Amino acid sequence: MKTIKIFILLAIISISSWSQETDLSIFKNLIGKEWKAEAKWGDGTIFKQETIFAFDLNNTLIIAKSKGFTDKKQSQYGWRNHGIRKFDTETKTIKFWEFDVFGGVTEGTVQVDGKNLIYQYQYGESLVTDMWEYVDDHTYNFKVGNYVDGNWKQVYLETQFKAEKSENSGR
Repeated sequence: MKTIKIFILLAIISISSWSQETDLSIFKNLIGKEWKAEAKWGDGTIFKQETIFAFDLNNTLIIAKSKGFTDKKQSQYGWRNHGIRKFDTETKTIKFWEFDVFGGVTEGTVQVDGKNLIYQYQYGESLVTDMWEYVDDHTYNFKVGNYVDGNWKQVYLETQFKAEKSENSGR
């Protein structure tokens, strides 16, 4: 009887872990790699970012740590953002929070379209979209702009994130 109880408990834990992991499985390709991108914004300022993604808390969270410019003059480069992605079981959506060195927080949702990640959030009066468009296991096209009904109305930034192996991305 004790063996049956242990087996049932292990089965429940296994199913629970699997369902939590599959809700965030779209991020699996991003884990264990360091993603780098460079470009210019529409206003001419430089976009330079390095991001590492990791599962945390038994695969119930994705932690994203990004380096970028840490001052408005773009003269200092270092840890700029720390983000969290979490599957919300009530709304059946992936939500995200991105905290930056300037004291700001960006909050929104992540939609999945095949292997693409579509982040949407309010920025002032505008609904902004960041899209990670899958190219291959080491490349994503990245766009920031106004994306409505599957069409780009305006693009503020367009570049590619390319992966490099990272020793620190396992945690």
